[in-house]
Amino acid sequence: MNTQSKETVDLERATHAAMAEEAPPSSSLPPFPRFDSHNPPDPKLIDACVHCGFCLSTCPSYRVIGKETDSPRGRIYLMDGVNEGQIPLSPATVQHFDSCLGCLACVTTCPSGVRYDKLIEATRQQVERNHPRSLPEKLLRQLIFSTFPYPNRMRWLLRPLGIYQKSGLQKWVRSLNFLKALSPQLAAMEAMLPTISPQAFQDTLPEIVPPQGTPRYRVGLILGCVQRLFNPEVNDATVRVLAANGCEVVMPRSQGCCAALTHHQGQEAQTKTLARHLIDSFADTGVDYVLVNASGCGHTLKEYGNILSDDPQYREKARDFASRVKDVQEFLATVGLTAPLSPLQDEPLTLVYQDACHMLHGQKISVQPRQLLRQIPGVRLREPVDAALCCGSAGVYNILQPEVAAELGRQKVENLTNTGASVIVSANIGCFVQISRHLKLQGKDLPVLHPMQLLDSSIRKSSFGK
Repeated sequence: MNTQSKETVDLERATHAAMAEEAPPSSSLPPFPRFDSHNPPDPKLIDACVHCGFCLSTCPSYRVIGKETDSPRGRIYLMDGVNEGQIPLSPATVQHFDSCLGCLACVTTCPSGVRYDKLIEATRQQVERNHPRSLPEKLLRQLIFSTFPYPNRMRWLLRPLGIYQKSGLQKWVRSLNFLKALSPQLAAMEAMLPTISPQAFQDTLPEIVPPQGTPRYRVGLILGCVQRLFNPEVNDATVRVLAANGCEVVMPRSQGCCAALTHHQGQEAQTKTLARHLIDSFADTGVDYVLVNASGCGHTLKEYGNILSDDPQYREKARDFASRVKDVQEFLATVGLTAPLSPLQDEPLTLVYQDACHMLHGQKISVQPRQLLRQIPGVRLREPVDAALCCGSAGVYNILQPEVAAELGRQKVENLTNTGASVIVSANIGCFVQISRHLKLQGKDLPVLHPMQLLDSSIRKSSFGK
C-alpha cells in the first residue's frame, strides 16, 4: 500500500472512530441531516484537499492532541461527511471543529492551495445555527459575545473585577483552585485577567490628533475593544508614532468592535452588524487609510468585502473600506519613517519578534515589522524555533479550549525565551495576554511590548515601554 493510501485509510478509521463516540440508535442510520443550504462548506474547496498530510506538522491542535480528526485534513473529511449526510453533526463531530485554533498555518503550508480558512469559517457558522450546545457552553459563549465586543459593557464588568484584584480576593480564589474544578473555562478566563489600570475606564485619546511637521497622510485608527481596555498604552504609542511621522490621526468616538472575535467563532449575524457599524463610523472621515495595530482585527477588517458580500446596501462600502485597511506596521514600512530614531538604551538591545498567526498566515506580513525594528539604533533581532506555531491565544480559544492552549502557550514562551532576548515583541493583544501569562507561570520576567511602543520610545528618546 502506498503512503498516501495508507494515510487515507488511517484518516477514515479515525473518522469512523469519532462517529462511534456518538453512535445514534440503530433506527437512525445514515443518511444524517446535512448542513443547511445557507453557505455550507464548498464541495469544490473540500475536493481540493488530497489528504497529503503536509498540514499535520504545522497544525497546533494536531501537534498537541495527536488525532487525525483534530487536523485540517481530518476536519475536511468530517465536513465532507456532514455535507454528504454520512456523518452526524453531533457533539463528537463538533468537538473536532471546536479544537481548531483558526491560525491558518495550514493555508500557508498546503501545496494544493486548499482554502481551509473558508471551509472552517463556513462550518463554524453552520455549527452555531444547527448544533444545540450544552447549557454551560451556551452561557459561557453568551457571556463572551455579549460583553467582549462592547467596551462600555466590559467597563461595567471590570469595576467589580478591579475590586476583586485589589482586595486580595483574587489571591485567595487562586490559592483554593476551586474554579478549575467548577469550570476549566471560567478558571482560564480568570487566569487571563491582566491588572486593570484606571485608564481602562475611559477613552483618553482625542477624536483627531494633528500631524507633526509636514503633513503626509490623514489616517483612521481602529482602537479595538479588548486592547483599549487591557493594554491602552499600545494605542497611545501608535498615535504618537503616526503623528511624529506626519500623519493626522482620526479616531471616531462612535467606533466599536471590528467583529474579529465573533467572526472567528461563527457568529454571523453579530459579525455583520458590528462590521456595518464600524464602516459607518469611518464613512465621512475622509481618511486615506484605515490603520489597525492588532493582527487579529486587521485580518477580519480586510475580509469585510467577503463578510458583507450578500448585503446589497453595504457590499460596495465594505469593499472600499477593506481596500483602505492596512496594518500600522505594513503602512509605516511602505511610506517610510521620517521621525529620527534614537537608541533605546546605552547597550545593544536584543529583541525577539513573535509572529501573530493572523499577521503571518492571514495577512502575509512578516518582513515589515522586522524592517521597522531594525531601524532602531542598537537593536538586535533574534528568531525563535517554531516561529510560525500559534501561541494558543486565538481570540478566545484559550478560554474555550484551555488545556490545548496552555500547552501551546508553554511551548511558545520556552521558544521565545530560549533565544536569549531581553524583550519579546508582539503585535496582537491576544498574544500579549497569552505570552504574559505563561511568562509568569514559568517564573520569567521579560517585558512583552508592541512594536509601536518601541518605536515611540525611540522617537521620544525615553526608556522603552515607558
